[in-house]
Amino acid sequence: MRTIFAMGGGGFTMEPDNTILDEFILDLARRPDPRICFLPTASGDPLDHITRFYEAFSDLPCEPCDLSLFRLGRRPVDLRALLLAQDIVYVGGGSMRNMLAIWRVHELDAILRECWTRGIVLAGLSAGAMCWFEAGITKSRGRAEPVAGLGLLQGSMSVHYDGEPERRLVYLDAVASGAVPAGFGADDGVGLLFRDGRLERVVASRPGAGCVRVGRAGARAVEQPLGVDVLSGPPPLVAVDADVREFRATTRPRALRGGR
Repeated sequence: MRTIFAMGGGGFTMEPDNTILDEFILDLARRPDPRICFLPTASGDPLDHITRFYEAFSDLPCEPCDLSLFRLGRRPVDLRALLLAQDIVYVGGGSMRNMLAIWRVHELDAILRECWTRGIVLAGLSAGAMCWFEAGITKSRGRAEPVAGLGLLQGSMSVHYDGEPERRLVYLDAVASGAVPAGFGADDGVGLLFRDGRLERVVASRPGAGCVRVGRAGARAVEQPLGVDVLSGPPPLVAVDADVREFRATTRPRALRGGR
């Protein structure tokens, strides 16, 4: 089953004290101790984001790793082999336009499509959510503007719907004019689960977070609220054993431990 989980915002980079969306992502995998790879390309592979990823996921039942395209000179890797060995690929936020350009140079767009067709879960927030659609609303050049995505999912998406109101206005204008196809607007803390290209469920990490379906009616855009399930459980995932956590810390790439 082809699975994509697209978050308007949230996860460990935005809600460090609320792990429920990240736990939900792990639960989408096909095995209980999934391999999960973090792609922080959109923000330029900052060490802070990578470190926070390991801090968040090392205590959860999974096998975390990261792929830094900006550090391939020091950390060469077979990109296709690494990503096809994962159960989950988790894409961070940042500049959608820059991220997609870099992915294409490294042929990651084709590799990620192959991951998707093989049933590897694709997840992400902000740029890492919109990239799977035909189009999104990016602020890569400062102002909010439409940009084309990979097109794994039909339609479009706009993120940070409650936190960055200028995105919403640009998105509504773009849908109304036909510049982008109809799609979804998601608040921070909201995730949309797609199975085989169809929206299956909308979930949230907190009460009050919402999501709308945005369509075109004549010359205007129309927002239709969608039902949102606020996640409160299943019971918390069991943290990994302290010895395993220590082992993972000592075996991370040197770049994450201050090496060069």
